[in-house]
Amino acid sequence: MTESPEAAQILRRAAWALRAQFFVAGALFATWGVHVPSIKDHYGLGEQALAIAMLASGAGSVFALLQAGRVLAHRSPRKIAPALVLACVAAIGNLLTTSSYAVLLALMLAYGVAAALFDVAINDEATALELATGRHLMSGFHGMFSLGGLAGAGTWSLLAIAGVLPVAHLAGASVALGVLSLAASRCMLRQERHGHAEGGHLSLPRGSLALLGLMAAIGLVGEGAMYDWSVLYMRQELAAPAASASLAYASFSLAMAAGRFAGDAVRARMAPVPLLRWSGLLGAIGMTLALVAGQPWAALAGFALVGLGFANMVPVLFSAAGRTPGVTPAHAIAAVSSVGYFGMMVGPPLIGFIAQARSLKAGLVVVIVFSLVVGLLARRALRAAA
Repeated sequence: MTESPEAAQILRRAAWALRAQFFVAGALFATWGVHVPSIKDHYGLGEQALAIAMLASGAGSVFALLQAGRVLAHRSPRKIAPALVLACVAAIGNLLTTSSYAVLLALMLAYGVAAALFDVAINDEATALELATGRHLMSGFHGMFSLGGLAGAGTWSLLAIAGVLPVAHLAGASVALGVLSLAASRCMLRQERHGHAEGGHLSLPRGSLALLGLMAAIGLVGEGAMYDWSVLYMRQELAAPAASASLAYASFSLAMAAGRFAGDAVRARMAPVPLLRWSGLLGAIGMTLALVAGQPWAALAGFALVGLGFANMVPVLFSAAGRTPGVTPAHAIAAVSSVGYFGMMVGPPLIGFIAQARSLKAGLVVVIVFSLVVGLLARRALRAAA
């Protein structure tokens, strides 16, 4: 059935609005990520205390994921996105306005809750748009997340050279991203949620979806590590200046964005199993280069390879989840994304605890191991979902 011009226009506007929301989510992650060294210095934290702050965000995310099904069953992404993004920007904008470690933990907890719900909501909206348009859009949406990460990191790199204080950057970025997200929310899909449709609920995945969710979590551990630890690695281990160190996040995000924007074309030419295997291998090679080279320029090249390797892991896994027999695509993707997001939020604190016990370099070896695990599990996971 051919859709009307009015309906097609609504879908186009909703798709661009959602691209803006993914951009905002990525930029918020980057804004937090590039200021990990600033927060560490401001509060006088060691790696363990910093990891606990990250764990507070992870704990908030776990709580949010347990409630996400109930929230999205009754309220559409369009309705809840404004409140969630306001909570995110309020938390990020105030990270350096206090000297209390307890307040920092509370802000990270609040950010974890709001960011997790926002992430699941926009992925839910992405699934709805794919179903409504009959087109593959997921890689492009996730590419906007990476582009947002690049913009967030690159902006701070320029502002740091200009002498702008970190607290000013956090406040300015929060206001700008909040305004963009609120404007985009007005063009998102108008969906009716009544609390009983299967696709509106999130639950812990079982069977093949559990394995896909585990792989997404493993892959996103590495992605989360780049957000939270790459800049500090450049500053602390390689003695790079602040402006250069923030390029670690930017190089990762640029490469990931490029890989995701090309993702649909790559997936059309390469089967999912070899694509995941090559992705895992490339991520492991890149992280190894960053850790053993000992030079900032080599580390930046390594982070870029990690970004290319991780670029299409999540889109491939979400696509496989959406084809799982006996489960609606929206429900399957939401369940897998919830477990995957758990990996992104819990992985960085795990690396922090290893860094406290050994070194940050030792902690980041986790990224190498998990990248290889994704490649090893690719055939089993995708065969189970077929």
